[in-house]
Order: sequence, then structure tokens, then C-alpha cells
Amino acid sequence: MLAQVAATSAQPQLEARAVHLWRGEKHLLRGVSFVLSGGELLQVVGPNGVGKTSLLRCVAGLLPTESGDIVWRGRQVREATDDFHQQLAYLAHVNGLKGDLTALENLRYGVGVRREVATDELRETLALLQIAACADLPVRALSAGQKRRVALARIMLTRAALWILDEPITNLDAAGITLFESRIADHMRAGGMILTAAHQLLLQGQPGVRTLELH
Repeated sequence: MLAQVAATSAQPQLEARAVHLWRGEKHLLRGVSFVLSGGELLQVVGPNGVGKTSLLRCVAGLLPTESGDIVWRGRQVREATDDFHQQLAYLAHVNGLKGDLTALENLRYGVGVRREVATDELRETLALLQIAACADLPVRALSAGQKRRVALARIMLTRAALWILDEPITNLDAAGITLFESRIADHMRAGGMILTAAHQLLLQGQPGVRTLELH
């Protein structure tokens, strides 16, 4: 169950308002705006170098904008930092895993800084992503796809309302993509929100799924 997430609502939860960002002399983001409500998936699309990752980093608070506002549940993120960070789970291109720790140990520490979590819950989540057999193996021994599934398991276990995912299906095979799509659908049905940067679209044609194209 998501922490403090109400049922799907038409009320905006996350808004980007006229976000501008420069990279050196390049005007990367030009007045980008969007609204994301509970039960929605917004996929940011566009060619390489257009600013998809930078937009996600701005929304997550990892990159300052030149101008524009990021609003969480009616408040500027800078004024609602604690609530926003409590409800945010972020996954970058890199998995953020320690190679010498097992999959289970990575999850125990990665999730444990957010909330108390039982070992049985960690194992159940790995089983949901069909990598239960990897639980006690060092991450360095896993395939690229298995590592990505462990990283996605961490996102799921945070119980955060908002997932910000940069190319989440990197290194996943077709079966892994289908499996993760089902987990995304579960999150949306529970009132959760997902913002992704994507080359391959997920859950195409499903209710609540939208795209934002950057040029």
C-alpha cells in the first residue's frame, strides 16, 4: 500500500510550470510545462540530447532550473521538501547498487533508509520480479537485466507515491518489460504517479498514459 496515497484523483499532484534550463550556451528546456495526477503515467519522449534526463533531474530536485516552478500538491517543491522527498522514488540510468553486496543486502539498506522493512517483504518483491533466485547472490555476479530488476524492486519497495524513472526498462528483455509494465499498472491503480524518460513507450493506449514530447 502506498504511503499517504489517496485513490486516483483528477486533482493535480505534480506540476511543472514554464521550466527553463540552459546547459552552457544551449537553451535546453524552453518553458516546459505539464501536470501529473494520481493514477497517471507521463512518458517524456524526444531525440537524444533534447533534455529528457535533465527535465527529470529538475523535477526530482537534483538540478536547479533557471526559471519556472515545480509544484507538489499545490506547494512549491522548495517549500514542501520533506513531504516531496518522502513521496519520491528516483531511478537514474545507473542502478545505484553495490556490487559486493547481495541483492537482498542492497534492498535492505536501500529501502531501510526510508522505512522499516522485513526480509520476507524483500524476498517477495524479488519473487514478483522473477529474480528470487538472485536474492543471496552478490550483485556483481548478476546479469545487466537482473541488476535492473533489483533496482526496480527498490523503487517498488519505497512505497513512494511518485516514481521518477530514467529509461527504466534499460537492459530488460521482452519478458522483463511485460513484467514491469504490470507493476506500473498496479502502482497506477493504487493512485500512484510515474514520470519517465522513454525511448520505448510503456502501456501504450492504456487509460492514464500520456506522452510529453520535447523538441
